[in-house]
Formats: sequence, structure tokens, C-alpha cells
Amino acid sequence: MSLADIVTEEMMVPSDTAGISLFVRNKRRADLAQFTSANTILFVAGSTYPASTSFDLRLDGTSWMDHLAQRGHDVYLVDVRGYGNSTRPPEMALPASDNAPIVRTPVAVRDIGSVVAFVRARRNLTRINLIGWSWGTTLMSRYTNEKPDTVAKLVLIAPQWLRDTPSLADAGGSLGAFRIVDRSAAKSRWLNGVPEDRRPALLPDHWFDAWADATFACGQAGPGPSQLMAPNGTVIDSREFWAAGKPLYDPARLTVPVLIVHGEWDRDCPLEMSRAVFGQLTAAPYRRWVEIGEATHSLFLEKNRWQVFGAVDQFLEQSPPDRLSR
Repeated sequence: MSLADIVTEEMMVPSDTAGISLFVRNKRRADLAQFTSANTILFVAGSTYPASTSFDLRLDGTSWMDHLAQRGHDVYLVDVRGYGNSTRPPEMALPASDNAPIVRTPVAVRDIGSVVAFVRARRNLTRINLIGWSWGTTLMSRYTNEKPDTVAKLVLIAPQWLRDTPSLADAGGSLGAFRIVDRSAAKSRWLNGVPEDRRPALLPDHWFDAWADATFACGQAGPGPSQLMAPNGTVIDSREFWAAGKPLYDPARLTVPVLIVHGEWDRDCPLEMSRAVFGQLTAAPYRRWVEIGEATHSLFLEKNRWQVFGAVDQFLEQSPPDRLSR
């Protein structure tokens, strides 16, 4: 099946806040006739970049969303408020120092809830599958803690957990409503921890440029041509919760099947975080952890992304041969 056979729809879904709408993209095969809990997926990204250039960036001709759609899935992504093409909160039109950090985790989880409800109603489904990356793993896990009966399976890409060092997104000092992220710093941040001689093969220049061109031109663009604006809610949450021994979700109360996928060179959410989360998934009907060699925090945008795709395909498309099946 060619990419020409994939249907793409974009829509703005109302949030629970007047004046705030959430950007949602859907991809599926044109011949897909059956929409089920097993084949319906929602993606959300992390604390800095939009979902569209994370999960639907065509590298050498195909994106992760394309891949899943070609396999027969009904795939969605969402930008929470303040990210990507979703509505910017009014504080983002003012100097950052005028307001406290915006879009904290509970607010973003409400946005997830709005879109899960939208997708379920659109396809007349009880449950859907959720995939979160980085901060997005916190959003999807916290949502699943709150609404477990609406989730089929949960995929956590580089899960966030308790830390004793500052987040790499935290430059220190006082925090305003949002921060400015410069393109010039993005590549070195991405490749932090990768041996110098492995960097060109891991992230080819034309892949990085494709990602950066799309990301820094999105609706989240900042005041300069190579800048974007990112809400600081996640940074203050890291200080007040993750670095203070207070988790924002409870892995032990996740009662759906869970997959963790992590990269060995991830410096944003190191391996110890995945180990801690995995060890507490005691209520999940089954759980799996896949560690990808030669991969960073952005593992699904690198040379070994096919391994991420394969691990998620297998988890979503397999059903156990007994009553545990969902």
C-alpha cells in the first residue's frame, strides 16, 4: 500500500476551557472499514516540541503515523494547549516574566481527556490505545490512572520518573510562563551522551534538518525565525514534584497492559527511570520493557527507529491467548 492510499484529516477539538482548541491529526488507510479499540491509537509528545513533527515527520519517505496507518491502525496525534498548532494560552502573548509557568500537568491531562473522549465518540469505542513520549508518558499514565476503563493498552516511550538532578529543560533561575528554545542548541541537546564517532550515522544531517525545519516553522514558533515557545508548566512540575520525590502518576495503579521503550543513550530520562517504573507496574495484566541499543531520548527519529516501530507493532497487535486479552 502506498502513502497515496492514506487519508489524513486535521481538526480542532474544543478543550474544557473557553477559547482553547486542540490540534488533532488523524491518519488511516482509505480502505479501513472497521474501527476497534485494538486498532485506534492516540499519540502525545513531550515538554518542548509538537506532536506533528515528532510522530508524523516523513524521514526517507515515511513517518511513524504513516507506518501505523499502513498496518491498519486508525492513528491520531494531539498537541496539548500551547504546543504545536493548538491554541496558545493568552499568557503566551505577554512577556514570559508577567506570569507563572503555564500548562502544568493536570491541565495537560484534561486536554488528553478531551481528545480521548472525542476519538471514542467519533468511532463509537469504549477504549483506545495511548502512546506518550517523555512528559507525554506522565500525561498518558496519569490519565490512565484516572480513567482506566477508557484505555486498551499504554505505551510509554522514555518514561519520566523521580530524579535527583535538574531536568535538562531546566536552565535554572526563576521561571516565567514559557521559555524560548533555539534551533542552534537543539542538535547538541539531542545528541548529548552519544559518542562523537556514532553521531553522524545515528542522526543523519538531512534527517535533523527536516525535523528542525518543520519544528521551528510550526504554530509554536517563537519571536525569532529559529526559535519556538514552550510552556514552562512541565519545568516547574519537575522541580516541585519529580525532583522532590513526589510522582505525578502511580505505576502501581495502571491496570492495562503496558509497554516501555527506552534508548540506551537517553540522558533526559535515563535507564534508571524506566527500571523504576517497570518495577512498579504490579497491577498491569502484562508488562514489557524494550531497550533499544544506540538510541537517545528521540529514539523514534533516529537510525534505529525501525526497532521502536517493531516493538510497538508487536505489543499493540498481539493478544494473549487467555482471559487477559483486551
